[in-house]
Amino acid sequence: MALSEELYTQKEAMLYSQRIAQLSKALWKAVEKDWQQWIKPYDLNINEHHILWISYHLKGASISDVAKFGVMHVSTAFNFSKKLEERELLTFSKRDDDKRNTYVELTESGIDLILEMNSNYHNTYHSVLEGSLALKDLYGRFPEFLDVMAVIRNIYGEDFIDIFERSFHNFRDSFDKLEHRSPVKG
Repeated sequence: MALSEELYTQKEAMLYSQRIAQLSKALWKAVEKDWQQWIKPYDLNINEHHILWISYHLKGASISDVAKFGVMHVSTAFNFSKKLEERELLTFSKRDDDKRNTYVELTESGIDLILEMNSNYHNTYHSVLEGSLALKDLYGRFPEFLDVMAVIRNIYGEDFIDIFERSFHNFRDSFDKLEHRSPVKG
């Protein structure tokens, strides 16, 4: 018997796994529906939007970075990026100091599209946001993700969390700039 198996019972492990699976599936279904409604007017699917989002916030990310942070296979990231390139929303490049990796960067049209989608966020209903508002009213803030992030760190590694933090730092910075340029509904 492994040491980790001595720390919990089979029943505890199975209940935990099933509970997390059911809750994750329920949350993902709501997130997916909200996300699809938000991006539908822009003729994008979730993978394409996620690639645009990651490319915008990571500024010059490699396809490998997009795949890792987007939690998708490298071929998925590459194929959907190709479709976005055909729509002239992003470009591919190589770097002089790194010929191995392919990098993606948004075009001006891609940046404009991301900014337009962000400014139209509240034009669609977001059940996850609405479902969280009672907690925000009660606690004065949205739910925290520290425990979930600890689990994700243990699954995907420190690099994933570093990219996550960097992208959301960049998002906050770009959103602050956007707020100063134009009024945002909300």
